Amino acid sequence: MEPMGDVLHLLVILSLLEKGNAKVGHFKAAGATAPGDIIIGGLFPIHEGVEESPNISAPHEPHCVRFNMVGFTQALAMIHAVESANRYPVLTTLGISLGYRIHDSCSDVTTALRASADFTQEPNTGANTSTCSPPIMAVIGASSSEISIAVARQLNLELIPQISYASTAIILSDKIRFPAFLRTVPSDLYQTRAMVQLLSDSKWTWVGVVTTDGDYGRSALDSFVSQATASGICVAFKEILPNSLTSPDGESAFRQAAATLLGNPNVKVVVSFARPIHMMYLYQELRVWGSLLGEKVWVASDSWSSSKEVLGEMDLLDIGHVVGFSFKRGNLAPFHRYLMNLININDVIGNNSFLKEFYSLLNESGDPGCGSSFTIPAEILLNNSDAKVVFSVEMAVSAIAHAVADICSKKDCKTPGTVQPWEVTTAHVLETLRGSRFELEGKSYSFDQKGDINLGYDVTLWRSVRGVINIHDIVAVYHPINNSFSYTSGNTNNLTDLRDVVSVCSPSCEPGKFKKFAQGQHTCCYECINCTENHYSNNTDMDQCLSCETKREWSLEGSSGCTHKTLEFFSWQDGFAEVLLALAALGIILVLLVGALFLHHHQTPVVRAAGGPLSQIILLSLVGSFVSAVFFVGHPSSLQCKVRQVLFGLSFTLCVSCILVKSLKILLAFQLNPDRKNVLRRLYQPYAIICLCVALQVITCTLWLVLQSPREKATVFTTTVLAECDEGSQVAFGVMLCYIAVLALVCFACAFKGRKLPQKYNEARFITFSMLLYLMSWLIFVPVYVTTSGKYLPAVEMVVILISNYGILSCHFFPKCYVILFKKEHNTKSAFMKNIYEYSRKGITVSSSVSEISVSQTEGYRISHPYSISSPSFFMSPPPIEPTAPQNCWSVDQNIQSIATATHCTVVDHGVFVTGQLTRPHRLRRSMSL
Repeated sequence: MEPMGDVLHLLVILSLLEKGNAKVGHFKAAGATAPGDIIIGGLFPIHEGVEESPNISAPHEPHCVRFNMVGFTQALAMIHAVESANRYPVLTTLGISLGYRIHDSCSDVTTALRASADFTQEPNTGANTSTCSPPIMAVIGASSSEISIAVARQLNLELIPQISYASTAIILSDKIRFPAFLRTVPSDLYQTRAMVQLLSDSKWTWVGVVTTDGDYGRSALDSFVSQATASGICVAFKEILPNSLTSPDGESAFRQAAATLLGNPNVKVVVSFARPIHMMYLYQELRVWGSLLGEKVWVASDSWSSSKEVLGEMDLLDIGHVVGFSFKRGNLAPFHRYLMNLININDVIGNNSFLKEFYSLLNESGDPGCGSSFTIPAEILLNNSDAKVVFSVEMAVSAIAHAVADICSKKDCKTPGTVQPWEVTTAHVLETLRGSRFELEGKSYSFDQKGDINLGYDVTLWRSVRGVINIHDIVAVYHPINNSFSYTSGNTNNLTDLRDVVSVCSPSCEPGKFKKFAQGQHTCCYECINCTENHYSNNTDMDQCLSCETKREWSLEGSSGCTHKTLEFFSWQDGFAEVLLALAALGIILVLLVGALFLHHHQTPVVRAAGGPLSQIILLSLVGSFVSAVFFVGHPSSLQCKVRQVLFGLSFTLCVSCILVKSLKILLAFQLNPDRKNVLRRLYQPYAIICLCVALQVITCTLWLVLQSPREKATVFTTTVLAECDEGSQVAFGVMLCYIAVLALVCFACAFKGRKLPQKYNEARFITFSMLLYLMSWLIFVPVYVTTSGKYLPAVEMVVILISNYGILSCHFFPKCYVILFKKEHNTKSAFMKNIYEYSRKGITVSSSVSEISVSQTEGYRISHPYSISSPSFFMSPPPIEPTAPQNCWSVDQNIQSIATATHCTVVDHGVFVTGQLTRPHRLRRSMSL
């Protein structure tokens, strides 16, 4: 639409130019003039509008209505600034003076274009150039962006510099379309950015916008909406009020805007770029609806932030809070003094029709229509003066004065026609003014590359004190450089108090929830949904929940954070673990004590009956087995997982292998077949058998460790992580246990045959019971191990290991320790022989795994069955006793290698001669020599 607007504006300009300079001058004459070497044009809204005329058949001079006191004081500010500039040393030194020609825009674009035609007309030189009127070298104005845009296009034809003191439309910063336009105020881009920052700081995310139709209103609206959307602020509604109050749809537009405001109760903040008169009519319409807006916050743009007349007859409490953005202001004291002395300057009135109208209105009614109760002209003007506008006008005049001084220092400006307007533009305004600095009130200023002077904004908060409205209370200052606010001293809490106002479409989603948007709705309107399990949100208003690291964390539904999963394992601090560790430690201590005891009594019959050196090997293997149980406690590691199973497997295999050797002696003793006995006797190599049995287990464990070894494993549950050992190959684990079980079964079978040997030294019964206890415990372990899970699974195997160890320790060693310590009389050779004698008298067969007695008949008898004695350790050297009657005796040595015949029963080398004759197999009729 912008190119079409440019064409229309140019058509209007060309049509005006075709009418000729004389006609244009006839239509609109300057309202205030002053002579000078350099003439500055002025364009101010002295009136609020034009009277509509039904005659549109021919161009006519418009009739302006509703005298605007604010616009009039702005024109007076320019007059005062020009008079002040003429006193600048830079001009007085050159002898140059500034003049002015001020026109009334009547707040109307068409009227402003007619007035600006006076600025572009050629001076009537005639024959005498010394009496010609100097051209307009620069124009100050207009106030409205819409008027400034139209005038700027016309002034661009002659490259006449235009400096606006209040037009803030963003489009005016485009130097391609408006090369000669400058302004002493910042662009609306910074104002909308400041507004969005204020809304963000106050967490107002659901706002409405009211603006006036026109270039300024629509430009500001578009800029605000784009920046607000980028900052997560939603615009609930946009109400555009007609520019003309007399338009046919004007009344309905205000009614519709009031209905929209009242129909959005959640919108507590309204941003307005409307003109003051529009805001006044809007408030009046809201009052007609009978609704008070005391809870709303109005964010006012610079167009009406300093216009308290918008309240009309209403009080500030009726509309709510007003937070205004206004331009920087300067020192008003000189201008106030000027206004106080204005009534005495009668010659000014002759060249100022605006001042004449002001006094005429004052004399007619005593009230020039501004609603003031003052009757003194100076007080009326002071009451309607705006410090920020006065300061902006003064900056514009000062900039032009310094540019003129720069030009006139190089050229003759006293002679009319020697300096053209575009020389100011090209040589100084576009270069000097934008690149250099000028001073005002002791401070220096400069235009930026876009032709703007951006000093930031003052943030004001309207107050009502005893019915008096104060609209100039500055509570903060906006800094465009870093897009931030700094609060003035003593007013820090003013804007903070307003933050209690909640203007949101939906309440904030608390941590643990996320925003669910409905299709087609604003992003500020949503539903708060709880985060699902294992998800969380730790901030308010999160768009989605974050996922917990499920391997280590967990969370319930609606959680604001993740909880670390509890690491579970069979801990050292567990009570059950402490009990089992105590039993393991006790077992190690007992084994060491038993080993020390056996070592100290290694020559006694009981120790030798327990196997002699084999007993020490068994005890050593039990130490390893007890130690392996300790590795089942604590946080498992891959090394710990490998050590505990392999150490137990090898230790217990060594233990059972030694017991197997002792059991094989029983099998050898009860083998009645002589041929098979000889074969077994040759194969019976105790240490070779032990090494072979252990070697097979070593091979099994080695293959297990190489192919698929046990390792640490973390099993993840909902709220816990179980640290456990993965046995790797369950087949290898099973083979290891089954191999030990097979050895235990062989021991059990061999020992079961010798369970009726002499009770005092009965190894077979103890072997049988210990192996039975081992097999039963491990048979129970298998189903429990398969069906159990959790941190106490290692405790199951640990319990079975302890039972097996204590079973062997109790059955094999504790009875012998009892005999050694408390039955010392039974731990002698004579007691041993006596026990054999008593057993032989009862007809109980005595078995041995290593030594046997082979009895053969020498006097007409043939012995076909052998007889055995229980253990080689039983065959100790008894004292030599002569028999009562010499008989044939059979000598049995420890290695079961020879049978000797003697006429006397005596002890030969560690052997015992047996006398007598047999009446039947497995029975001795005569006693053994003692």
